[in-house]
Amino acid sequence: MQISQSWKIYLDTCCLDRLFDPQIQERIRQETGAVNTILSRVDAGHWSWIASGVLEFEIVQNPDLEQRANLEDLLRLAYETVLVGTTEIARSDYLESLGFKRFDALHIACAESGGTDVLLTTDDKLLNRATRFRSRLRMRVENPYTWLQEVTANEHQRYD
Repeated sequence: MQISQSWKIYLDTCCLDRLFDPQIQERIRQETGAVNTILSRVDAGHWSWIASGVLEFEIVQNPDLEQRANLEDLLRLAYETVLVGTTEIARSDYLESLGFKRFDALHIACAESGGTDVLLTTDDKLLNRATRFRSRLRMRVENPYTWLQEVTANEHQRYD
């Protein structure tokens, strides 16, 4: 299949952690499959994964040493890592004033600084708040499964 667009994607910690969740619910299996597909396209060079210093920080905090090592290995696929600077802190302060949690605000600020097209998360509270304040964000915030379904449908439509 030919890939129609070169997406710049930000995967938050919840997305990456989904890979290690017990695969007992259909939603978890769907999201895990989507994250794996997205990472495969990143690894193949079709899409670019933008990571951040806040993502690295959260991964280092993971108490499960094996999972932490696996996540650190995955970070090697990132095309670019946005460091948290004064611009990102100022933006995250504004996002916090809208009700975003501190780390969610930092993820959004870093994703925006990295020029991403979409921030992917499995966190329903973040998704709901991002939907509510969509006009104040500089990129989309989506669930990886629903976003990948949309992208795949659009790719198939273009080539049918």
